Amino acid sequence: METTSSKPSSTTLITAAELSAALAGEHPPAVLDVRWQLGGPPGIEDYAAGHVPGAHFLALDTDLAAAPVPAPGVGGRHPLPDPELLGAALRRAGVSADREVVVLDAATSAAAARAWWLLRWAGHRRVRVLDGGLAAWTAAGLPLEQSAPAAGAGDFVPVPGALPVLDADGAAALARTGVLLDARAGERYRGETEPMDTKAGHIPGALSAPTLDNLRPDGRFLPAGVLAERFAALGVKPGAESAETVGVYCGSGVTAAHELLALHLAGVDGALYPGSWSEWSGTDRPVATGPEQG
Repeated sequence: METTSSKPSSTTLITAAELSAALAGEHPPAVLDVRWQLGGPPGIEDYAAGHVPGAHFLALDTDLAAAPVPAPGVGGRHPLPDPELLGAALRRAGVSADREVVVLDAATSAAAARAWWLLRWAGHRRVRVLDGGLAAWTAAGLPLEQSAPAAGAGDFVPVPGALPVLDADGAAALARTGVLLDARAGERYRGETEPMDTKAGHIPGALSAPTLDNLRPDGRFLPAGVLAERFAALGVKPGAESAETVGVYCGSGVTAAHELLALHLAGVDGALYPGSWSEWSGTDRPVATGPEQG
């Protein structure tokens, strides 16, 4: 089992042992379970089978995203949620402005990063991700429970705009003037396969940076220094202006948030293109295929 520490190892990530200690403390965090998989069964079923004690479930498709617009090229598959509806879901889960929030998913933090990004975009200042997700929690021998907690009484009111976002024009411009990273798997970037969207390929000028390459085999993030080296090789440099020169997209704005979390660990704050490829591919905008050119 992991050893506990009185000092958090990160202001962005939290270990299973640290979360266990925090839950037993005087001011436990609100814990949000956002298990989700692309095209898979609803995460609520896995949540009901066993979750971190006291964790509330949030559905990525409905609580952490708005309903898709029934028109191609408008908003993508996971548009940013309505702030009032997001706030109501977060308050029911016990989220308050002065209470730390810990988000988790099954293992890779791909879905948890969406919640991490949204909370910060909405103005919450104390959000951490359980590194390695529920898999790390169970590997540490920590208990699960099956009963859902009673609805919380949080007070957090989202004020969107604390993090930068890109629209399609902004993403196209950044691909020419800065660094635009495509967080999808390499075969989707190259246009060899496209399981979800109307066209295969990538935004011209974007660089392939599969987000799962930011992880160790057990689903935990690589050390910050290793991540910094990876992004530096892609032309990404840390600095106060990084959000103006680095952008990320994926299929629908979920794994792109995971890439932004990895960038943040490496000292870079980039911008999210929420519509991502699901929006771009539904338009007559240009599409590139094949490996990166350069």
